[in-house]
Amino acid sequence: MENVQEFFDSRFRNFMASFSRLKPEGWIRLIWIVGAYMLLRPYLMKLGARAQERQHEKESAEAADTGAELHPNDLRGGKKVAIPGVDSDDEEEKSEAKPGQWGKKARVRQRKLIRETLEKEEKRLQDEQEQEDLKDIADLLED
Repeated sequence: MENVQEFFDSRFRNFMASFSRLKPEGWIRLIWIVGAYMLLRPYLMKLGARAQERQHEKESAEAADTGAELHPNDLRGGKKVAIPGVDSDDEEEKSEAKPGQWGKKARVRQRKLIRETLEKEEKRLQDEQEQEDLKDIADLLED
């Protein structure tokens, strides 16, 4: 532990001593270097961004040539992609799921359940509306 503390103490002392021993020409040189860096940094960043963008375009062009219909990065962009067999409800209900189509039965089952639930809810709302209409008519007949 003492060696580590001694190491850091010596490094700190040497760092501070290097600034205390600087001559005026050293300070001017240091200011020039820091100032040039501050002025050129935004341009260097833009140049690096352009180079990186070109590299990404080149890589995506190479990946597009692989023959795949859809690149995985296209899915990340929020695009809606048509998945075969998912939107066609009637076809899925009529056809049986094949062993290679994992989850197809579960999707069909879930859609049937949702459809039945919606139909029951619509029927309940329609019955309630009819009951209210009958009550309104009964109220009008009593007066």
